[in-house]
Amino acid sequence: MDKKYWVPAIERADKVITIIANESGKLKLMEIAKKSDMNKSSLFSLLNTLEELRWVYKEVDQSYSLGSKLGFLSAQFIQQYDLTTYFDREAAKSVEKVQEAIQLSILEGSDIIYIAKKEGHQRVRINTSPGMRAPAHATAMGKVMLSSLTGDDLIEGYKDKEFEKVTDMTVDNLDHLLEQINSLKENGYIIESQEAVKGFTCIAAPILNERQEIIAAVSYTMTIDNWRRKSEVCKEEIISLAKRISINSIDN
Repeated sequence: MDKKYWVPAIERADKVITIIANESGKLKLMEIAKKSDMNKSSLFSLLNTLEELRWVYKEVDQSYSLGSKLGFLSAQFIQQYDLTTYFDREAAKSVEKVQEAIQLSILEGSDIIYIAKKEGHQRVRINTSPGMRAPAHATAMGKVMLSSLTGDDLIEGYKDKEFEKVTDMTVDNLDHLLEQINSLKENGYIIESQEAVKGFTCIAAPILNERQEIIAAVSYTMTIDNWRRKSEVCKEEIISLAKRISINSIDN
């Protein structure tokens, strides 16, 4: 990225807010200073400003959490996507058919951001919610959205990036990731098993805009045992759901 007009102060604020978001309510000033490589006095001024702006909140024990302003902005961000409205309507039908949790996400850099979720009717559930992030390479939805990148862009994006091992099953090299991504063209979906959460399988399909570009992804997530029993109906339904949410279907 061209940093000719880069504002370092905003970059530092972004770094601090991200650190707090990852361990909300757990870190005090000195701990944030160590993680951000900022000196105590500069960080104190930055945190004080962020607190006044309600970007962060100082708890009674002096630890920091995300502030109410970020909650407001997150809500506004999610509301701008009509996709969530259509997801809520259509996912409810798919949940009734398969009885498993369905999630919607978008891609940001090398991460996915969950923006909506419909719980299934199973007792065992995964601990995800709108606003959470996950490494794209470790998730079925992430792999679906990474498929929208050209081979050169994907190679460029991961050539100097370490593949985070979320579980011992997580893909850990570009060649294997490319193999997984290529399966989308053949099947219309991507399956990920135990790469993001041990004991769970996920199947995802792409949501397209009017230019047939991938703008989001939708997925079913379930235990391995349930997947073995429901795999065929899940394959059919995830493709159907993605098509129903896609822009062309909405417009029609």
